[in-house]
Amino acid sequence: MQWMAWTWQTATFFAVIAVLLVTFTILAIRYPETPRVGILRIETTRGDRLFITLLGSAFINLAWLGLDLGPQPWALLVCLVYAAAVFRWV
Repeated sequence: MQWMAWTWQTATFFAVIAVLLVTFTILAIRYPETPRVGILRIETTRGDRLFITLLGSAFINLAWLGLDLGPQPWALLVCLVYAAAVFRWV
């Protein structure tokens, strides 16, 4: 990873995304689900909710950095709460 000048944090981020994708693929194969309608009034599956969570978390982190709201690890906690809300109600 020297040629890309990655830090261990960047590598961990992409590893977590890869593990999430593999896990959700296995879950979809092993436990197929029917789409459900949540507060957005659109049909979503686990994969859709994962995508919404990742996209929203990116915006949360960008806003956190742009508004200088404090140390970045606190943004992770906000993202985890957001993820729980998306998987529960969307």
